[in-house]
Amino acid sequence: MTPDIRIGFANSVGNTPLIEIESLSAATGCTILGKAEFLNPGGSVKDRAALYMVLEAEKAGLLKAGGTIVEGTAGNTGIGLSLVANARGYRSVIVMPSNQSPEKIDLLRTLGAEVELTNPAPFTSPDNYYHVARRRAEEIENAFWANQFENISNSEAHYQTTAPEIWRQTGGDLDGVVMSSGTGGTIGGVTAYLKEQNPQIATYLIDPTGSGLYSYLTTGEFKAEGNSITEGIGINRATANFNRARLDGAFRGYDQQVIEMAQYLLKHDELFIGSSAALNVVGAVKLARKLGKGHTIATILCDGGGRYQSRMYNPEWLAEKGLTPVAKGLEFIDD
Repeated sequence: MTPDIRIGFANSVGNTPLIEIESLSAATGCTILGKAEFLNPGGSVKDRAALYMVLEAEKAGLLKAGGTIVEGTAGNTGIGLSLVANARGYRSVIVMPSNQSPEKIDLLRTLGAEVELTNPAPFTSPDNYYHVARRRAEEIENAFWANQFENISNSEAHYQTTAPEIWRQTGGDLDGVVMSSGTGGTIGGVTAYLKEQNPQIATYLIDPTGSGLYSYLTTGEFKAEGNSITEGIGINRATANFNRARLDGAFRGYDQQVIEMAQYLLKHDELFIGSSAALNVVGAVKLARKLGKGHTIATILCDGGGRYQSRMYNPEWLAEKGLTPVAKGLEFIDD
């Protein structure tokens, strides 16, 4: 028997299972598949981008021995980068908005990252965490600003790994793929690759309230309304990574749908997932209904629910936000 042993963090990223979500397959008449990215060693899909961005920076001479990795993040990319930094001997400085889940903030500090919390601010403000991270990188000697929004190595990670895995795992029998977007890395790389394999694959965005991407794809103009409890997704501009995406359309997703889906999957499919993953699964059901019975649809289970337990799985917090789950079935999918 040939041993199957992975050495270290870098060689443990990727090759995650593609799980059929049986209850949703039965309910829609389609095969609904979730790419279990919460099984990456850092617990999220962002491990892929973090690793690829660091390796490419090393190749380009942008990151040298004893250097510091700096990034602005909602949490998961920072966790991945901190783990890569530890594995490769770098320091990590992570800037993130203070309104992100305490579980992610605590984990970053546990991993040894230097965490700087900023007050939530729009992208146009110099106090936005993105701009603060850029300034920190400029101030620190021998620092590399990962710049996940505009660094094409982000989407390239998914073009080179995530999408080929999905294509291989489905044997090319895939009719649709749907996911949300933050930096645009996953949706950019995955849809670009899959459309090259089969242009007939339906590729869709699921966008939360407070984000302008749904409006951009449906009207050509960025217009954001409201806000959302989802973390790390939704944006009001087109990044370099998002511009790689090849999309056929978009759905709007709502916080109540996110919470209901998270509870539904926990009850029916033993899946304990985060807010972005729950929104993605909402999108998968919407796409299944659009395409009709008999199709195979994949989405991304970005991370697990443990990083959101104090919020989206906390009855008191949900009641305070007016998001207490009440659905008996999948009626909450109807907008």
